[in-house]
Amino acid sequence: MPLLISRALVFFPPRAFSSMATSSTPVTVTSKSRLRGVVFDMDGTLTVPVIDFQAMYKAVLGEDRYFSIKSKSPSGIDILHHIESWSPDKQQKAYEIIADFERVGLDHLQIMPGASELCGFLNSRNIRRGLITRNVKEAVDLFHQRFGMTFFPALSREFRPYKPDPAPLLHICTTWEVQPNEVMMVGDSLKDDVACGKRAGAFTCLLDESGRYDAPEYAAIELKPDYKVSSLAQVYSLLEANFDLTA
Repeated sequence: MPLLISRALVFFPPRAFSSMATSSTPVTVTSKSRLRGVVFDMDGTLTVPVIDFQAMYKAVLGEDRYFSIKSKSPSGIDILHHIESWSPDKQQKAYEIIADFERVGLDHLQIMPGASELCGFLNSRNIRRGLITRNVKEAVDLFHQRFGMTFFPALSREFRPYKPDPAPLLHICTTWEVQPNEVMMVGDSLKDDVACGKRAGAFTCLLDESGRYDAPEYAAIELKPDYKVSSLAQVYSLLEANFDLTA
């Protein structure tokens, strides 16, 4: 899918005169932004989406409240945010429901096509890679163990505040000793991944396999991604075309 926005800077130096001609020709030079790290979402980005989030939200909120909140939040429901305002007993029950759904997801954990190859590409360019997920640490540990991929830092929802707050991404930038504008956030959620990246001042790339974010209800979303792809395989050319990847 085409890139939404290119943030490469274009400037025009003084005219260069050729010794073989009397006319002059303007020279356009493109300055690519330096990229030193890529931070990934996990569920639906590095792993194939297997959790039925709609069913989970209905189980936690109840159908009536689910549809009411959904109508006011076209970009998605922040279920953890809603739970935080509940009583301790009600929170506990909600977290147990979520844990049941996540446990089923762990049983069916699959690597996203192109994830291994993309990580190999980043390794070859000495580009750091981190991970931010709203899933639990147990899921992150299983992901690392099962697929042999290491992401550091790898922050689960035990790190507070979690996405879409920019805090986890800023924490990773501090750990890496890089600036947010030297990092890209890649994920499949506008409300969590893109919002987190944009608020931190990082580049953002939305993974939209099905094209669902092309629907009219997303047209007025405030925080839009800098880039949009339909598969992780498209990230290679995106990075090479738009960024300075030298170590």
